[in-house]
Amino acid sequence: MTTSKNMSEQESPKWHLYILRCKDETLYTGITNDLQRRFEEHQSNSPRCAKYLRGRQPLTMIYHTEFSSKSLALKAEIKVKKLTASQKKLLASGQLVINEIADTH
Repeated sequence: MTTSKNMSEQESPKWHLYILRCKDETLYTGITNDLQRRFEEHQSNSPRCAKYLRGRQPLTMIYHTEFSSKSLALKAEIKVKKLTASQKKLLASGQLVINEIADTH
């Protein structure tokens, strides 16, 4: 006999904020609920690849962090996208903490 969990018992999907470095050294920031799938889409130049990333492979994921909701991930993404490339590199190296730029965790 199998039992199914009710909605309150089901684990809600996690959302990820990520930063990719392109072969031309530019940075791309995005969010997803499936980090591995999204990276593979970007890397493969598939139709689901972000237009900005087309032709900029290979990509390197230099940063990612997890959020409990899409809303929180979107708020963090907006703030990260406003950072300079140097600040994003500091974030990726651990010298800048996401909580210092976003009240989202």
